[in-house]
Amino acid sequence: IEFIDSYYYNKMELIRFSSSLGKFVGFTEFGVKNAERLNKDTSQLAAMNAQKGTYCLNNIGIWFSNI
Repeated sequence: IEFIDSYYYNKMELIRFSSSLGKFVGFTEFGVKNAERLNKDTSQLAAMNAQKGTYCLNNIGIWFSNI
């Protein structure tokens, strides 16, 4: 299971958090600067990694039972 949280502006992806990488990745100049800033914040990274457990792992049984 991978948790991905993407941020878009005007249909362009600026920045993405990927739980498989465990960090933010920027796709534009603005996104790269913010990714560097967010990756330095260990509390933000821990919070995003925790989202995988709270959101994905709790709901995976519900999603697959409906298939």
